[in-house]
Amino acid sequence: MNCALAIIAIALPLGSGPSAEESLDPHLEPLRPFLNKTYRGVFKNSTPEKPLVDVMRMERAMNGKAIRTMHSLNEGEYGGETLIYWDAEKKAVGYFYLTTAGFRTEGTLELSAGKFTSIEEVKGDANGISKVRGISELKSDGTILVTAEYFAKERWMPGRETLYKVDPSAKVIFK
Repeated sequence: MNCALAIIAIALPLGSGPSAEESLDPHLEPLRPFLNKTYRGVFKNSTPEKPLVDVMRMERAMNGKAIRTMHSLNEGEYGGETLIYWDAEKKAVGYFYLTTAGFRTEGTLELSAGKFTSIEEVKGDANGISKVRGISELKSDGTILVTAEYFAKERWMPGRETLYKVDPSAKVIFK
């Protein structure tokens, strides 16, 4: 690092990073209500013998040009990170999702106040799933209902339904 950069780096104020009140790309503004909260969700088909618990968090990233989402299932058995951004070429909100299982997805979001729908193409081995469609909706009580369906074996199949509640003590864990 040259001397001028070192002086600038030292002079920058230390802090906790950007807050949700800071700017976002205008195309990402509908996601603001989801930011800087940690949510814990129990899958609809979860049982005490075979629990399915997901923890997710969304944060402002890339100086407001993107939103980063992280999640982990069952304390790190599976997880992923997503970068959501405005794709000027496609004129759509796009995203990339990378998983600890070795596959990734690329998709687009349709955003409205408190709700977003997604459609994504799966790249790599995801147990035969090649596409995913989902709806995430912020409810008036602050919970988020996520439903998804999967395309595999030449047809759409029911996927998951998960109700997330804000849980400040929950942690996204990657093993």
